[in-house]
Formats: sequence, C-alpha cells, structure tokens
Amino acid sequence: MIPVLSAFIGILALAWGLNVAALDGGSASLPWLVREQGLYLSGLLAIGLMSLAMVLATRPTVLERPLGGMDRIFRLHKWAGILAAVFAALHWLIEMSDDVIKSLYGKAGKPAHDEFGGLYEMLRDAGEELGEFAIYLVLAMVVLSLWKRFPYKFWRHLHRAMPVFYLLLAFHAAVLAPPDYWTQPVGVLLALLLAAGTVASVIALTGRIGHDRKVQGVVTAVSSPAPDVTEIVCRLDGAWRGHQAGQFAFVGLERFEGSHPFTIASADHGDRSLTFQIKALGDYTRQLASRVAVGQAVTIEGPYGRFVLGRHDRKARQIWIAGGIGVTPFLAWLDALRADPAAAPAVELHYSTRGAAHDPFVERLRSLCAELPSVSLHIHDRAAGDDLTPERLAATATDGQRAEVWFCGPRGFGDQLKAGLARLWGRRLSFRREAFEMR
Repeated sequence: MIPVLSAFIGILALAWGLNVAALDGGSASLPWLVREQGLYLSGLLAIGLMSLAMVLATRPTVLERPLGGMDRIFRLHKWAGILAAVFAALHWLIEMSDDVIKSLYGKAGKPAHDEFGGLYEMLRDAGEELGEFAIYLVLAMVVLSLWKRFPYKFWRHLHRAMPVFYLLLAFHAAVLAPPDYWTQPVGVLLALLLAAGTVASVIALTGRIGHDRKVQGVVTAVSSPAPDVTEIVCRLDGAWRGHQAGQFAFVGLERFEGSHPFTIASADHGDRSLTFQIKALGDYTRQLASRVAVGQAVTIEGPYGRFVLGRHDRKARQIWIAGGIGVTPFLAWLDALRADPAAAPAVELHYSTRGAAHDPFVERLRSLCAELPSVSLHIHDRAAGDDLTPERLAATATDGQRAEVWFCGPRGFGDQLKAGLARLWGRRLSFRREAFEMR
C-alpha cells in the first residue's frame, strides 16, 4: 500500500515540478511564489488522491491481481481518502495564509489575479465557493469514517454522499487550475484523473458498484454454534460464478442495513451453496441470529479476494495461522482439500483461541484435519496460558528453509507475529494476510 501511494504522489509531484520548471517567475517575490505553487501542488495532490479513492470505491476486480486482493484495495481506498483530506486541509490553510504573508512581506511581488471576465469568471467564482464548502464536508466525513463507534448503518448512508462531494471538488479543480496547465503534462494527468473520478462517481450514484457480481439467493439454514457466532447457509441462483476457497463476499440481508463483507467458510462444491461463520463484533452482527430466518431472501455480491489456496508456494514451508473468527478462510481451504487428500500440501495449522473448551471451531478443525494426514493441527488455548509466539514458531524451523505464513485474525496479533518472525527469519519469511476493513 505504501509503495503504491508513494509512487502515485511522486507522479503527481513530478508533473507539477515539470510545470514549475517551465515557468517564468516574472516579478513575483519568493514568499508569494511559494504560496501560489504550494496552493497548486496541495490542490493537485488532494484531487488526485480523491480521484484514486473514488475509482477504488467501485471495487475494480481488474486491480485485484496487481494490488494483491480486494482487501488491499479497501485499505488503499481508505488511506487515499485520508491523505486527500490532509492535502485538502493543507490547501485550505495555504489559501488562508494570504493575510499572514501580506502582514510579513507586504503586497509587493504578489502575482496578479487573472481577470477572465464573462462566463468563465462566474464559473471560477462558483468553483471557489463550492470547493471550500466541499472541503468542510469531506473533512467531516473522514472524521466519521475514523470514528469506529459511529454506527455503520448510518455511516454507510452518509458515505454514499461522497461522490457528490467529489464532483464539487472536481468542478473546483477544473475551473481554478491555471490555464497553462492544460498544455502541459500536468494538465493531461489532471484531466485523466478528473475523468476517471467522475465516471466512478456516476457509477456509485447510480448504484452500479458490483452490479455484475450480484446474485440473489435464499437462506437455507441459520444456527448459533456459539453465543457470539452465527452460522448462515445460503443457496444462490444460477447466476453464481462459483468461488475459490478463502474468498469473501458482500452479504445483504436487510435493505437499510446494506451489505457486509464476510469470508465464505465453505469450499465450492458446485451446488451454489455458501456457508458464513459470522462473529458478533458490532450491533448488527450481535443481533443477526434473531433477525435472519430460513427462507429469507439474500443478495450476495462477489466473490472477491486473493487469500486463496492456489497462491501458496509449494517449495516453502507452509504455516497457516488463524486467530478467532479468522479461522473462516482456513475452514474453506480444508474443506476444499478434502476432495483430494493425497494432493494436500504439508501444513502446520495453528489456531489461537481464547478458550478451547467452548470454541465451536476446535472440533470442526479437528474433524477436517483428521481427513488430511499432511495437515498438522495445533490448538493454542490462551485461557490455559498456551500463547502462540514468534519464538515458538521459529523453534521448529529447519535451517535455511523458506517459510510462507498465511495469517487471518486480529490485526495486533498479526503485526506482532509478522514483526517477530521477520526479526528471526529475515528474508526467509513470506507473510501473507487478509486485511480488509470497511472503515
């Protein structure tokens, strides 16, 4: 994610720099020239990153392979939006610095304000007013997105207004960009970004996101294997394309609540049946068991994701680690391997649980692994003091052997394991993880 954003910002900055290099500074003084170019650069970065965020919000499956999966696209969308808001705030602060520079250096050397007259001048005035208004709304939306206590069902509806805010900012950028931009590479880049962001906004506003991947179905079973876990089984119609073990889908059971992403906890057996194991992590998921009934209609959008069994490195030591509800993709993997146990890779599967005695997934894992001789199951019961640590994993390593770790679980737990194993194994480690977050 960081390399992608860094490269994107670098391209925008390079295009701006080429334009600056071609400028004739004229009589403008340095403080006013810095302010002017800082205003243009911060605005370019803000609208560029906002355009990127809008495109990624359409869930472009064509980018799953190069970016590593839809979960990483979600993270990239989130951080592109956050950085866009940061640069938009900086853009606003630079705009407000006019009086400060005037009091320190005077008006001498201030670039003259271009007078265009007619309709174009009216558009520029409107763009300036609308842009300032939109910046306030975008900043407020980013704050709500980062405030995890704000209910998802309300945030979701507010978030749907983002394409409107984007279109206001795109209009602001288009009419207030320096006229000489449009004959330079920076203008070509800006035009492409504005066009892509506008198309993405229209797709979002017309409800077309994921439209070609949505299928209808019906709930065929609902159960609660544990007080904080709801199991839902769905049967989909003939439009379902099938899925790979480890992928996820958006599940829509109530129109106002919208769709939520859940990992598919079953393999594809060709019967268009999907199983979801859903942990109570919020208001909606805590009430799910009482709000869903057999025979209820369901909308499934997907599948998405690259956390799939087929990507494993057959030459590396395989270590699969699940924490809590992060076991769901591995349940699907094991279910898929049952079709041909002899072809299953040699795997160490580690499952970390708060209490094995009451965990419904422990027996399920044992049952699945009993049919797969090459899979070695390790249950780590934290209630009994059996914590999974990087040192315990590294203790069984063969000298010089590469290790590929697949992790799905709490973020902090994954960060701890990744940092510890990287310290102990260095370049021999390949650490893959599921990382999607809606906010």
